[in-house]
Amino acid sequence: MITVHLRYEIDADKLDDFTQYAQTWIRLVDRFGGTHHGYFLPSEGDSDEAFALFTFPSLADYETYRQASRTDPECMDAYEFARRTGCIRRYERRFLTPVFE
Repeated sequence: MITVHLRYEIDADKLDDFTQYAQTWIRLVDRFGGTHHGYFLPSEGDSDEAFALFTFPSLADYETYRQASRTDPECMDAYEFARRTGCIRRYERRFLTPVFE
């Protein structure tokens, strides 16, 4: 099992656009076999930082999703929406191994 942690630097004035982008990706990750644990938007503290977590059964499954997302029409629309609105300034991706009881 592999969990992807994304840290976004967002445009705080475009939070509604980023929220729309996030809601789209929750559905898409789930459709591609992952489990999305949600996006976490600014509340207190930094107004331009957001996070997301999602899990795939394996790194190979994640790579399959990444490859498929490059040509999937809905994924391509989501990428274009973020580019067009400028709601995301940059992001970082980390791979984590979850620990459960």
